[in-house]
Amino acid sequence: MKSLILASTLALAASGALAQDVVRLATEGAYPPFNFLNDAGEIDGFERELGDELCTRAELTCEWVTNEWDSIIPNLVSGNYDAILAGMSITPERDEVIDFTQDYSPPTASAYVALSEGVDITAGTVAAQAATIQAGYIAESGATLLEFATPEETVAAVRNGEADAVFADFDFLSAIVEESGGELTFVGDRVPIGGGVGAGLRESDTELRDKFDAAIQSMKDDGSLNELLIKWFGDDTETY
Repeated sequence: MKSLILASTLALAASGALAQDVVRLATEGAYPPFNFLNDAGEIDGFERELGDELCTRAELTCEWVTNEWDSIIPNLVSGNYDAILAGMSITPERDEVIDFTQDYSPPTASAYVALSEGVDITAGTVAAQAATIQAGYIAESGATLLEFATPEETVAAVRNGEADAVFADFDFLSAIVEESGGELTFVGDRVPIGGGVGAGLRESDTELRDKFDAAIQSMKDDGSLNELLIKWFGDDTETY
């Protein structure tokens, strides 16, 4: 009897997220236009709209939760939710810990933003969000890396003089520069890094990954993913 109970328990665990009534999707809620909290305190943005559509196409009942960036992968692995949609670039290092769907946002450029064009981005102090591909890039660039837990803090570090520049996704920085009224400006050339953005899942959740992969592909095939990218990132964004 004990072995039968153990076998049943292991089978249920192996079935992963789809054994549950609800698939839980996690995002940071602090990285517009990928994801953010709107005035009503609700999760909004490109990934909210995308995730809802993926769940509809995959015939899944989904709910959203927010999680701080620095613990978003550990909490996925621990089972606190079932998938990450949080502007997460697909990298070999992350792929060793979790699995990814195919990309739902093409590889795009990162950029530097500062208070003036004359700052030294090669040897100065550059702010970046911790545990991002941008932080990794700065760490190897010769500049001094100043890491912060949230993207808002990286921009604040430039404004208060802690950092000479911030390095982040161009799509995240463009609205901030536009809304700054000339206070902030792009510096230097855009830097293409990363392998596109995908949904992160536990390695064991292959059935859920396959469902999301099929839904993403169907959106690529019918053009609706391109429409969503243009809606949230503008006419000049990279599309499929």
